[in-house]
Amino acid sequence: MKINIRQVTIDDLDRIAEIEEICFPKAEAALKESIRSRIEAFSNCFFAAEVNNEIIGFINGCKINGTEIYDELYENSKLHIKNGKYQTIFGLDVIPEYRKRGIAAKLMNYMIEKAKEDNCRGLILTCKYKLIHYYEKFGYINKGISKSVHGGAVWYDMILKF
Repeated sequence: MKINIRQVTIDDLDRIAEIEEICFPKAEAALKESIRSRIEAFSNCFFAAEVNNEIIGFINGCKINGTEIYDELYENSKLHIKNGKYQTIFGLDVIPEYRKRGIAAKLMNYMIEKAKEDNCRGLILTCKYKLIHYYEKFGYINKGISKSVHGGAVWYDMILKF
């Protein structure tokens, strides 16, 4: 299976929104208009994975100067700082039929390399407890329970420093 990773465009909006709805509970999923504003504001930090020219997953996040994600970032793409010190990860989505094939890891490693190329100091994300071990495989360190209450869930702050 050949996986192509590329920067998203606004033409990908419908498929990206569809995948977001599949991968996240309704309370946590980004709305289509939020995804649109992310693509418009930071498409250079928004990448899709394709198989046979079909998008099957994606990774995205803005850049900021802080080391923790706060809830307003998810909805206000104007908070993106073009030359921010830390690359955030808002979502790492892969549709169910393509999971457990290394696609999420390829997307994460791609984002890590892009952040290094952009001279970021590292990456930050929030995740649920059950995914801490997954992100630790990439070198992320668990900083504990996040202040984020996005979607009414309990999140953990993770950081990967270069």
